[in-house]
Amino acid sequence: MKAVAKLRNCPTSPRKMRLVVNEIRGQKVDKALDILKHTRKVSAKRVEKLLLSAMSNWQNKNEGARIEDSELFVESVFVDSARQLKRFRPAPHGRAHRIRKRSNHITLVVDSKLNVESAISDAQVVEEKAPKKEKKQVAPKKEVKPTAAKKTTTKSATKKVEAKKVAKKEDKKDKE
Repeated sequence: MKAVAKLRNCPTSPRKMRLVVNEIRGQKVDKALDILKHTRKVSAKRVEKLLLSAMSNWQNKNEGARIEDSELFVESVFVDSARQLKRFRPAPHGRAHRIRKRSNHITLVVDSKLNVESAISDAQVVEEKAPKKEKKQVAPKKEVKPTAAKKTTTKSATKKVEAKKVAKKEDKKDKE
Protein backbone atom coordinates (compact mmCIF):
# COMPACT_ATOMS: atom_id res chain seq x y z
CA MET A 1 0.00 0.00 0.00
CA LYS A 2 1.20 3.47 -0.85
CA ALA A 3 1.58 6.23 1.71
CA VAL A 4 1.73 9.91 0.84
CA ALA A 5 3.17 12.85 2.75
CA LYS A 6 2.95 16.48 1.63
CA LEU A 7 4.77 19.59 2.71
CA ARG A 8 3.02 22.79 1.67
CA ASN A 9 4.47 26.31 1.36
CA CYS A 10 8.02 25.39 2.25
CA PRO A 11 10.08 28.63 2.18
CA THR A 12 12.78 27.39 -0.19
CA SER A 13 12.98 27.91 -3.92
CA PRO A 14 11.74 24.91 -5.91
CA ARG A 15 14.96 24.72 -7.89
CA LYS A 16 17.08 24.29 -4.75
CA MET A 17 14.64 21.73 -3.34
CA ARG A 18 14.71 19.64 -6.53
CA LEU A 19 18.48 19.23 -6.18
CA VAL A 20 17.94 17.40 -2.88
CA VAL A 21 14.83 15.50 -3.91
CA ASN A 22 16.43 14.07 -7.06
CA GLU A 23 19.03 12.33 -4.89
CA ILE A 24 16.48 10.15 -3.06
CA ARG A 25 14.00 9.33 -5.82
CA GLY A 26 13.73 5.54 -6.26
CA GLN A 27 16.02 4.76 -3.28
CA LYS A 28 15.23 2.46 -0.38
CA VAL A 29 14.03 4.37 2.66
CA ASP A 30 17.09 3.54 4.80
CA LYS A 31 19.49 4.67 2.10
CA ALA A 32 17.43 7.81 1.44
CA LEU A 33 17.57 8.76 5.13
CA ASP A 34 21.36 8.31 5.13
CA ILE A 35 21.69 10.47 2.03
CA LEU A 36 19.56 13.22 3.57
CA LYS A 37 21.46 13.16 6.89
CA HIS A 38 24.80 13.64 5.14
CA THR A 39 23.65 16.26 2.64
CA ARG A 40 24.84 19.74 3.57
CA LYS A 41 21.87 21.62 2.10
CA VAL A 42 19.31 23.25 4.40
CA SER A 43 16.39 21.79 2.48
CA ALA A 44 17.64 18.24 3.21
CA LYS A 45 16.40 18.51 6.81
CA ARG A 46 12.89 19.38 5.65
CA VAL A 47 12.82 16.47 3.18
CA GLU A 48 14.13 14.13 5.89
CA LYS A 49 11.24 15.10 8.19
CA LEU A 50 8.82 14.60 5.32
CA LEU A 51 10.22 11.12 4.59
CA LEU A 52 9.83 10.14 8.25
CA SER A 53 6.25 11.37 8.10
CA ALA A 54 5.55 9.28 4.99
CA MET A 55 6.99 6.22 6.73
CA SER A 56 4.74 6.86 9.70
CA ASN A 57 1.72 7.23 7.40
CA TRP A 58 2.60 3.91 5.76
CA GLN A 59 2.83 2.24 9.17
CA ASN A 60 -0.61 3.61 10.15
CA LYS A 61 -2.15 2.21 6.96
CA ASN A 62 -0.48 -1.20 7.33
CA GLU A 63 -0.95 -2.10 10.97
CA GLY A 64 0.95 -5.18 12.00
CA ALA A 65 3.52 -4.87 9.16
CA ARG A 66 7.11 -3.99 9.95
CA ILE A 67 8.97 -1.36 7.96
CA GLU A 68 12.18 -3.41 7.95
CA ASP A 69 10.47 -6.47 6.44
CA SER A 70 8.43 -4.63 3.82
CA GLU A 71 11.38 -3.08 1.92
CA LEU A 72 9.98 0.44 1.67
CA PHE A 73 11.28 2.69 -1.08
CA VAL A 74 10.63 6.21 -2.30
CA GLU A 75 8.31 5.62 -5.23
CA SER A 76 7.93 9.21 -6.36
CA VAL A 77 8.85 12.67 -5.17
CA PHE A 78 8.01 15.89 -6.92
CA VAL A 79 8.34 19.57 -6.15
CA ASP A 80 5.87 22.17 -7.38
CA SER A 81 6.20 25.90 -7.02
CA ALA A 82 3.95 27.63 -4.49
CA ARG A 83 3.19 31.27 -3.75
CA GLN A 84 5.77 33.99 -4.20
CA LEU A 85 6.22 36.84 -1.77
CA LYS A 86 7.07 39.99 -3.70
CA ARG A 87 9.30 42.48 -1.93
CA PHE A 88 11.25 45.58 -2.97
CA ARG A 89 14.90 46.38 -2.28
CA PRO A 90 16.35 49.85 -2.74
CA ALA A 91 18.57 50.28 -5.79
CA PRO A 92 20.84 53.13 -6.94
CA HIS A 93 19.45 56.44 -8.22
CA GLY A 94 16.23 56.15 -6.22
CA ARG A 95 15.01 53.05 -8.00
CA ALA A 96 13.70 49.79 -6.55
CA HIS A 97 14.36 46.19 -7.54
CA ARG A 98 11.73 43.51 -7.08
CA ILE A 99 12.72 40.46 -5.06
CA ARG A 100 10.66 37.29 -5.36
CA LYS A 101 10.81 35.06 -2.31
CA ARG A 102 9.82 31.69 -3.69
CA SER A 103 8.30 28.72 -1.90
CA ASN A 104 7.30 25.21 -2.92
CA HIS A 105 5.08 22.20 -2.30
CA ILE A 106 6.65 18.75 -1.94
CA THR A 107 4.78 15.47 -2.40
CA LEU A 108 6.50 12.25 -1.37
CA VAL A 109 5.07 8.76 -2.03
CA VAL A 110 6.43 5.68 -0.25
CA ASP A 111 5.56 2.11 -1.27
CA SER A 112 6.59 -1.42 -0.42
CA LYS A 113 8.58 -3.50 -2.90
CA LEU A 114 6.52 -6.54 -1.90
CA ASN A 115 3.28 -4.83 -2.94
CA VAL A 116 4.76 -3.76 -6.26
CA GLU A 117 6.03 -7.26 -7.07
CA SER A 118 2.69 -8.87 -6.20
CA ALA A 119 0.82 -6.31 -8.31
CA ILE A 120 3.09 -7.04 -11.27
CA SER A 121 2.62 -10.80 -10.92
CA ASP A 122 -1.18 -10.35 -10.65
CA ALA A 123 -1.17 -8.27 -13.84
CA GLN A 124 0.80 -10.97 -15.65
CA VAL A 125 -1.69 -13.65 -14.57
CA VAL A 126 -4.61 -11.54 -15.84
CA GLU A 127 -2.84 -11.05 -19.21
CA GLU A 128 -2.28 -14.79 -19.59
CA LYS A 129 -5.95 -15.60 -18.88
CA ALA A 130 -7.30 -13.00 -21.27
CA PRO A 131 -7.83 -14.39 -24.81
CA LYS A 132 -5.74 -12.73 -27.43
CA LYS A 133 -7.65 -11.05 -30.21
CA GLU A 134 -6.58 -11.72 -33.75
CA LYS A 135 -5.79 -8.69 -35.78
CA LYS A 136 -7.57 -8.34 -39.08
CA GLN A 137 -5.32 -7.98 -42.05
CA VAL A 138 -5.98 -4.81 -43.92
CA ALA A 139 -5.25 -4.75 -47.63
CA PRO A 140 -2.61 -2.18 -48.52
CA LYS A 141 -4.00 0.93 -50.13
CA LYS A 142 -3.21 1.52 -53.76
CA GLU A 143 -0.94 4.40 -54.45
CA VAL A 144 -2.54 7.19 -56.42
CA LYS A 145 -0.17 8.78 -58.89
CA PRO A 146 -0.58 12.49 -59.33
CA THR A 147 -1.74 13.37 -62.82
CA ALA A 148 -0.90 16.46 -64.79
CA ALA A 149 -3.45 19.22 -64.58
CA LYS A 150 -5.90 18.96 -67.47
CA LYS A 151 -6.87 21.95 -69.52
CA THR A 152 -10.43 22.91 -68.85
CA THR A 153 -11.02 24.80 -72.05
CA THR A 154 -13.79 23.55 -74.29
CA LYS A 155 -13.88 23.45 -78.07
CA SER A 156 -16.24 26.37 -78.30
CA ALA A 157 -14.00 28.52 -76.11
CA THR A 158 -10.93 27.76 -78.22
CA LYS A 159 -12.85 28.58 -81.40
CA LYS A 160 -13.85 31.97 -79.99
CA VAL A 161 -10.24 32.77 -79.05
CA GLU A 162 -9.03 31.80 -82.53
CA ALA A 163 -11.76 33.90 -84.12
CA LYS A 164 -10.64 36.95 -82.11
CA LYS A 165 -7.03 36.46 -83.22
CA VAL A 166 -8.08 36.24 -86.83
CA ALA A 167 -10.19 39.37 -86.44
CA LYS A 168 -7.24 41.30 -84.98
CA LYS A 169 -5.00 40.26 -87.88
CA GLU A 170 -7.60 41.43 -90.38
CA ASP A 171 -7.94 44.78 -88.61
CA LYS A 172 -4.18 45.28 -88.82
CA LYS A 173 -4.20 44.53 -92.55
CA ASP A 174 -7.04 46.96 -93.13
CA LYS A 175 -5.21 49.78 -91.34
CA GLU A 176 -2.08 49.33 -93.42
